[in-house]
Amino acid sequence: MLRNLLSNVWQRVPGGIRRWTVRATNTTFNVTAAGIVRNDDGKVLLLKHRFRSGSGWGIPGGFIEAGEQAEDALRREMREEISLELDQIRLFRVRTFRRVNQIEVVFVARALGEPHLNSVEVDQALWFSPSSFPEGLPSDQKKLIHQALKDGAKGSD
Repeated sequence: MLRNLLSNVWQRVPGGIRRWTVRATNTTFNVTAAGIVRNDDGKVLLLKHRFRSGSGWGIPGGFIEAGEQAEDALRREMREEISLELDQIRLFRVRTFRRVNQIEVVFVARALGEPHLNSVEVDQALWFSPSSFPEGLPSDQKKLIHQALKDGAKGSD
């Protein structure tokens, strides 16, 4: 009976107040798109970002803008940062990070061409063999890359 009463009251509250209440009482997240990008030689692309903590090395990606699809965000970030186009993109995994309230949509893809630095954010863009990643690459990213490769993420189909 109490549930029905609360439901009836809630339905009579103006929509704007209901939306504000939902937003105010739920956790917010940053959402990013990232890519495990391989070339035709089977090497994995890693970027060394100037503003990333630690060594700076990591898989490419960035924030998804309002109204943007995750795949489009990854393509945009790749163009903006390293002038690289992607092919054979497919969703690999979605993961969350509690400490920074972030959701990351991870894709696997094949590179079309070679990276060319195009942004002050990126210091280096290099291809690495899966057996010789740079020192300082976060362990969660190493594990993610190896899982993608194990699950069949090929440089070309």
